[in-house]
Amino acid sequence: MARLRYQQTARSGRARAGLLHTRRGAVRTPAFMPVGTQATVKTLMPEEVAQAGADMILANTYHLSLRPGAEEVAALGGLHRFMAWDGPILTDSGGFQVFSLAANRKLDESGVSFRSHLDGSAMSLGPERAVQAQELLGSDVMMVLDECPPPGADRAYIATALARDARWAARALAARSEGGGALMGIVQGGVYHDLRRRSAELLLELELDGYALGGLSVGEPKEIMMEVIERTVPLVSGAGPVYLMGVGDPADLVRAVGLGVDMFDCVLPTRTARTGALLTARGRMNIKNARYKDDPRPVEPDCQCPTCRRFSRAYLRHLYMAGELLAYRLNTLHNLHFVLGLMERLRQAIAQDRYEEFARGFLAELELGQQ
Repeated sequence: MARLRYQQTARSGRARAGLLHTRRGAVRTPAFMPVGTQATVKTLMPEEVAQAGADMILANTYHLSLRPGAEEVAALGGLHRFMAWDGPILTDSGGFQVFSLAANRKLDESGVSFRSHLDGSAMSLGPERAVQAQELLGSDVMMVLDECPPPGADRAYIATALARDARWAARALAARSEGGGALMGIVQGGVYHDLRRRSAELLLELELDGYALGGLSVGEPKEIMMEVIERTVPLVSGAGPVYLMGVGDPADLVRAVGLGVDMFDCVLPTRTARTGALLTARGRMNIKNARYKDDPRPVEPDCQCPTCRRFSRAYLRHLYMAGELLAYRLNTLHNLHFVLGLMERLRQAIAQDRYEEFARGFLAELELGQQ
């Protein structure tokens, strides 16, 4: 049995809907994976995440390897038991955090050496260790170690990095055990289309279980990002699911689904919730705004999330301004319901072959709210 199998059930233009079959069950696509960095989607119980509509979550290999440790999680029965999540889990390789958080990094063919952002202790991460750590966690879908080139990196640097990424991916594949999870490659190449194509070609030779688009949403203009997605997805969409890493803005989700992307993850819904920003059909609502002090309405009148069914904007503002922890929970519940509900509406629109109609209406309402 394949460790990861994508089954297309409907198509509308380039947008596609389907089922991603994992060893722990099927994931409806297009899918958004809430981020559980430290083995928790911040402020929520696992059942609340599932009830919001999530089939799969993402956990962070770097953070869990540092604390409590991948071996410790394995000894406690694996990540699913540790965090009481029964569904599929995708883990990143830890590479992005190494390059963005760790100090004094040194990179060579063997991998990367760095110092922990927690205590400064010396550590190293190579392709083999990245797979080993993810297998210890019990990941259903693992990611290969790669380098996400820094924003503004020149063409020669990116070309060198993506070639090394492909060699690392081959080593990761060789290191995967018989009982290990699926393994996805990561297409890099910056904003250079020929380098993206070369990265895809090198990774496709390995016949991995699926392919992600990395190195996007890191500061480049949105129109450039969408152009890269549009031209890169066809290169890998015939070889399994296509995963766009680190993108969660609602407008970006809708547009990327229209370009054929199947999977997404991002901290945006949960992180913005903790800053008092609520996602709505007309853009973000800043619940800290004084205009909501006496507003008896829910965040969105038609929203069926637990927050909107029971609480007013005035109450949510009061909680946030008072520093009450319940504010973070209620805001997060709403934002996750909004994003996961958006994915369900996209799946329905694709099944009815009306993606374009849905996307036009959704984006037009967003734009109207920003005027």
